[in-house]
Amino acid sequence: MPTRLKLAVLLVLLFTAQAQAAVDPALREARQRLFEPALNAVTFRQLDAFFPTALVGVAADARDLPRAERKLDFRYQRDAVQVDLDAFLARSFTNGLLVLKDGKIVTELYRNGSNQFSRFAAFSVSKSVVSTLIGIAVDEGAIASLDDAVDKYATELRGTAYQGVTIRNALRMMSGVGFDESYKFGSDAQLARAYDGALVRNEIRFTDFARELKPTHRQGEAFNYSTLETSVLGLVLERATRTDLATYTETRLWRPAGMESSAYWLLDGAAGTGRAFAGAGLNATLRDLGRFGQMILDGGMANGKQVVSSSYVTRATEPEGPEPARPNGTMGYQYQWWTLPNSDDFTAKGVNGQFVYIAPREHIVIVKTSHWPVAWDRGLEAETLAGFRAMIAELSK
Repeated sequence: MPTRLKLAVLLVLLFTAQAQAAVDPALREARQRLFEPALNAVTFRQLDAFFPTALVGVAADARDLPRAERKLDFRYQRDAVQVDLDAFLARSFTNGLLVLKDGKIVTELYRNGSNQFSRFAAFSVSKSVVSTLIGIAVDEGAIASLDDAVDKYATELRGTAYQGVTIRNALRMMSGVGFDESYKFGSDAQLARAYDGALVRNEIRFTDFARELKPTHRQGEAFNYSTLETSVLGLVLERATRTDLATYTETRLWRPAGMESSAYWLLDGAAGTGRAFAGAGLNATLRDLGRFGQMILDGGMANGKQVVSSSYVTRATEPEGPEPARPNGTMGYQYQWWTLPNSDDFTAKGVNGQFVYIAPREHIVIVKTSHWPVAWDRGLEAETLAGFRAMIAELSK
């Protein structure tokens, strides 16, 4: 073998070995600790320092968000205490708050050193974005029907518990596939092991975990909230559209909707082979999350374009739902959106207190990024919703 060819082969082998090298122990520890209450007010807006990412770019014509600012002089009672705006922000561990009324900024607040350029971890708000991208793919014909099986597009899911599961049932978290969404990071819980393998150690894709799961119900019978379910939908999108999720987000949503700032997806899997972590990996500015919510409120219309069909938005967010999709008796679940009982309101929500809350009757969008000390807390959720209802009532006077 000629010397130059030998050198080229050695360089290729060296590059491959580096690409597949294990994540440095210090970085692994940092990734495991970023949820700690003493750190997460900062780490939740700097996840690109911890993980590989894929950029979601913007077009030049950002959608204007005019301002009609007013003081939110509201009160609500909680724990025998009258809570005003400042107390609400502190009690609910707020990093950022944006309130839109009739498409205009009423309030925009940043705390803990964040600002309008901070790209906050959306966590499971990402699920509602993925749902919207599924709707766009249906509109374009890349996905023929929501009643198609996920493995029609993601053929690697054949032979797993997801074989034959419809896209519609995956959207509704009713695949029947058993997955334990237990936020006990560092434990042997399924979510913890998937997070550790796919994101902390970058050894597998999050969806690879589907291979070890079994069905626990027939699809359509029972609700089971699962980040894996949305990761499967992200894989379906990649295969159906023949592009990666970050590129599809940019070309079909971020640019057409007139987002102001670039966003990014966290990547799971080994270096060079990872893809966007669809289940919870989007990071974006407060204003652009507001633009996303406003687009949904406006029936999929943004920046003078029908970005996603109004019929899909209506079906994805309608308040009724099958009884099994009311896991805690207070909220329903449609296509990756939570719906509120006896109300037209609906919300995207993510761990540690991330919300895009939409009140259609009042034409209000509320975006809240938070640093809750725990992944989920019913008391903090109730506090947050009480604050939202008080804001809506104040703005409706």
